Parts: sequence; C-alpha cells; structure tokens
Amino acid sequence: MRGGRTVKADLHIHTLYSPDSLSSLRQIERAALRRGIYVVAITDHNSIRGAQLLSRWSALRVIIGEEVATTHGEIIGLFLQSEIPAGLSPLATVRAIAAQGGLVCIPHPCDQVRRSSALTPQALAEVLPWVDMIEVFNARTTYRADLDAAESIAARYALLRSAGSDAHTAGEVGRAYVDLPAFTDVASFREALQHGVVCGRLSSPLVHVSSTAARLSKSIAPRQEVDARYRGHTPL
Repeated sequence: MRGGRTVKADLHIHTLYSPDSLSSLRQIERAALRRGIYVVAITDHNSIRGAQLLSRWSALRVIIGEEVATTHGEIIGLFLQSEIPAGLSPLATVRAIAAQGGLVCIPHPCDQVRRSSALTPQALAEVLPWVDMIEVFNARTTYRADLDAAESIAARYALLRSAGSDAHTAGEVGRAYVDLPAFTDVASFREALQHGVVCGRLSSPLVHVSSTAARLSKSIAPRQEVDARYRGHTPL
C-alpha cells in the first residue's frame, strides 16, 4: 500500500452528541473539509447517534465510533454497528466492541491531567489482548512526555498507532491526524494504519474551558431542547 493515494484521518472527534461539546455536525464537516481532513472518526461520549447521522449525508468518510466510559477509564470503539453501553468493565467493553467487528483503541492512555478518564494501568494490562490501537497523539494532551509514554506502549506491544484532535469545538478539528493510504473497510483500514504517518500539534490547555462551558450549558438546557435545535444538517 506504499506509494499510493493517502488520506488524512482525524480519529477522535466529538460533536454536540457528547455532553461537553456544542459543535454541530455541519460545523465539524466544514472544519474538516477546510483543513483537508477527509476521514473522521466521530467518537462521542457513550453515543453513536451523531456519527450515524453524519455518515448518512456527509462528503466525508465517517467512521462510526464511540468513546465509552467504563468502570476504570475510557475506551474507544471504531467501526461500530451498535452503541456500547457505558458503565461496563473494561474487559466487557472491549469484548462488546470486538463482537460487532469493531476496533479497540485506547485514548490518551498516559495523560497525567486526565487521570479520571484515562484507562488505569491495571485495566490496560487486562484488555491488551483485545486492543488494536493506542492513541499516540491526542491534541488535547498537556505534556509531550505523556505522548512519548503512549508511543512507548504502542511500540512495546506492537500495536497500531492512532491520532486525533479530540476536538470538542470545530476549531480543533485536524490538529492531530494520521496520514494513511486510502482504505475501503475495516481490514484495509488496519493495513493502512500500519503505514500511517502520525501528524499533529498540541492544542492550548484553554480548550478544556470550552468543554466545561458546554457541559454547564447543557445542564441548564434540557438535552431534548439541544437535540431539537441541532436536528438535521443546519447549525444555529
């Protein structure tokens, strides 16, 4: 697969279907296209609804994903057919992802700032036989040493290397991505990722303020109202 056409894939993006983002699907699409990102993994917290909707009409190649909150940290499932429930054990979560033919990715595994959402080392050791990918570049990571530690895990266990902006706002889309050969399905994606080049730059730590503001906003406005305002393709 070397030497052919490549595509830029941002493999970790949130939309308004996450509790800490207000970004509409159309805003995400426009931001990606402006930055030459033609593959996006929509990985909302405990939901695949936004990914499913965007995949129906977008010019982008949309990978249906979900960032699942387990009992001991977060795990991303990619190429999902159905939603994985939150609150399962890490082992039950990865088994549920694999059962539907999805890929298991461990996001921000060594992030010192986000320890409450990073998978614990004990849980990671337990699920390693099921893991396909380690996120070695997350643009919302504060310390580059944490990215180096994630890279070391991928190398030590010969796992595929993923990267994503972890965007919660449209302005963050494309800050981290993998430049990889074009693919058509899960199997060819795995092969392409073996030859992928991880690219990215860190976002300002201030981006986390937007997530907090979005969460507060949604705690005031009922979720049904937010969904109604953003239903379809047109943002406010």
